[in-house]
Amino acid sequence: MSTARPGAREAVVPRPAVTCVFAVTETPPPDEVVTVTPGHDGGGPLRVLAAGPLHLLVQDVPAADFGEEALAQRLNRPAELERCARAHHRAVETAASAGPVVPLPMATLYLDDRNAVRAVAARETSLRALLDRLRGRTEWAVKVHGPGSGLASAAAADGPADGRSYLRRASARRRTEREARERALEQAHAVDRELRRRAVDATRHRPQSEQLTGRSVPQLLNAAYLVDDGRRAEFVRAVDELAREARRSAVEVTVSGPWIPYSFARSDEVECAAHREVRS
Repeated sequence: MSTARPGAREAVVPRPAVTCVFAVTETPPPDEVVTVTPGHDGGGPLRVLAAGPLHLLVQDVPAADFGEEALAQRLNRPAELERCARAHHRAVETAASAGPVVPLPMATLYLDDRNAVRAVAARETSLRALLDRLRGRTEWAVKVHGPGSGLASAAAADGPADGRSYLRRASARRRTEREARERALEQAHAVDRELRRRAVDATRHRPQSEQLTGRSVPQLLNAAYLVDDGRRAEFVRAVDELAREARRSAVEVTVSGPWIPYSFARSDEVECAAHREVRS
C-alpha cells in the first residue's frame, strides 16, 4: 500500500545521460542562438562546452536511447534516421554561424563532459589546423547525370521482322548505347578535372543509385569541392559553362551550395577524435 500523502508529488528520478558532441569550433555561437536550436528529441538543451581554446557544441542525451544497440535500431528506421540527421545538421549549422567548424560524425557520444573535453584537447593541434584550413571556404556539390539507356526492343521495331535482323539491330543499339555511356563518363571526368583546378580540394563520392536520385538516368559523378569564398562566383560560372557544353551530349551537370564543408572536415586525427566512447 502506498504511503504517499494525497496530492504529494512523486520524486522525478533523472535519466542517466551521455554527452553528444556535434561540432568543434574556435568561436562559440551566442547563447541566445544555441538555446533556441532544437537538438535530439528527449535530450536537454544545446550548450557550449569549453575545451581549452576550442569549444564544443553538445547536448545531454538519454543513455538508454543512445546506447549502442538502441541507437543502431533507431538508425535502421528511415524516419528515425532522418530525425537524427536533421537534429545533427541543425546543431552543426548553429556552431558554424560564428565561424569555421569541424562537424563530427552523427551520434558522436562520450560518457560525460570530461571525456569529451579530454578527447578533443588531446587533438587540439590537428583540429586547429583543420579549422584554419576551412576558414573562408565552403563546400560545393556537383553531380553529373548521363543519358538514359534506350531499349533494344525499340531498335528492333524498325526494319525486317525476321529474327536475324532483329538480333543485328539489337546488337547495334547496345553498342551505340555503350559508346554513348563511355563518352558521357569521359565528359564527367573532364568536368571533374576542370573544377578541381578552381578548388582548394575535391573528393568524389560513390554515385547514387537511381532509386536514391529518383531519376531514370545514371549518375556519373557525385563530387564535392572545397572552394575559397572569394572564388565562389568564378566556380559557379565554370559549372554553368560546363553544364551548357554537356547538354549538347544529353549530359546534365548540376551544382548546389554553398554548404558546410562536411566532406573536408575530417582527417585521420579527427576520425580518431570522433570515435564513440560510450560503453555499457
